[in-house]
Amino acid sequence: MSSQKLFSAFFLQLILVILVFGVANGQCLKQDFYKKTCPAAEYIVRKTTAQYILKDPTLAAPLLRMHFHDCFVRGCDGSVLLNSTKKNQAEKDAIPNLSLRGYHVIDAAKTAVEKKCPGVVSCTDILALVARDAVSMINGPYWKVPTGRRDGKVSIALETFTNLPPFFANITLLKSMFGSKGLSVKDLVVLSGGHTIGTSHCSSFTNRLYNFTGKGDTDPSLDPNYVIHLKKKCKAGDVKTLVEMDPGSFKTFDADYYTLVAKRRGLFESDAALLNDAQTRKYVKVQAVSHGRSFGKDFAASMVKMGKIGVLTGKAGEIRKYCAFVNK
Repeated sequence: MSSQKLFSAFFLQLILVILVFGVANGQCLKQDFYKKTCPAAEYIVRKTTAQYILKDPTLAAPLLRMHFHDCFVRGCDGSVLLNSTKKNQAEKDAIPNLSLRGYHVIDAAKTAVEKKCPGVVSCTDILALVARDAVSMINGPYWKVPTGRRDGKVSIALETFTNLPPFFANITLLKSMFGSKGLSVKDLVVLSGGHTIGTSHCSSFTNRLYNFTGKGDTDPSLDPNYVIHLKKKCKAGDVKTLVEMDPGSFKTFDADYYTLVAKRRGLFESDAALLNDAQTRKYVKVQAVSHGRSFGKDFAASMVKMGKIGVLTGKAGEIRKYCAFVNK
C-alpha cells in the first residue's frame, strides 16, 4: 500500500475516532449520576436555586442563557464560570457575556453541595441543574438532566465571538452555528423560545429602529407600529435602558414569544430570521396558534440535547473546588 493510501486510511480512522469519542462523551452522561456518591446533590441545588429565584424571578433568564453560552463555547464544561487572570481574559469578560448575571447562585449551590459531598459534583453539572430548576420555577417545563460532566480548565474570551450566535444573525448563519454543535433546525427554533423570558439593552436592537442600512431607516421586517412603541423606550445611542423581550410576561416562561415573532415583533434580527425559513416559520406559527401546545416538551428535549455538547467525562477535566477558579 502506498504511503498516500496509508495516510488516507489513517486520517479516516482518526476522524472516525474523533466522531465516536464525541458521541461517546455525551452518552457517558446519565440520570442520577450522583445517586451513590452524592444522593442529595440535585435536592441541594434545587433548594438553593429556589432561595434566589423566589426572591428575584428575573434571574432565571440570565441563568438559562449562561448554560447556553457555556455549551456553545468549548462544549458544556463550565468555562463560562472561570474568572479572568492576569495572563488571560476569560469568557465571562467577553462582550457577548457582559450582560450575564447570576454567578452568585452557581457559587452558592456549589458551596452547599461541597459541604455535603466535597470534590464530587462538577460546577458544569450544577450550572445545568440550576438552569433547569430556574426555568421550572417560573412556569417552565421540568426535565431530567443527565449528569456526569466534568469541568474544563480553559476559558478564552475571543472564542465567544466565533461560537455564540449574534443577535444580528440571519437564518443561514443561525442554522450553520447550531448545526456545527450537532443541533437541528428544530432545536434552533425551539431554543430561540428561551427569549420568552428576560430583558435586553436597547443597544442590541436600536439599529433596527434608527439606522438599519446606514440611511437612517428602520428594519422593514419589524412591525411599524412596534417600531413606534420601541422608539418611546429607546432613544438612538441608548446603551443603558432595558426592554422586556416578551412584554407583559418576561418573568414567566410561556410560548408568547412565538406570537410576538409571528406578528413581526421579535426584538432581535435573529428572532425575525425565524420567519425566513420554511421549517422555522412553520414551527413559529404552529406554536403561536396553539398557544405553545408542544413547546414545553420540545424545549425540554432540546435542552437535554444541548447539554450534551462537547462534554468532558471520565478522567477528562476536573471537579473544581471553586467554580471561578481551576484547581491548584
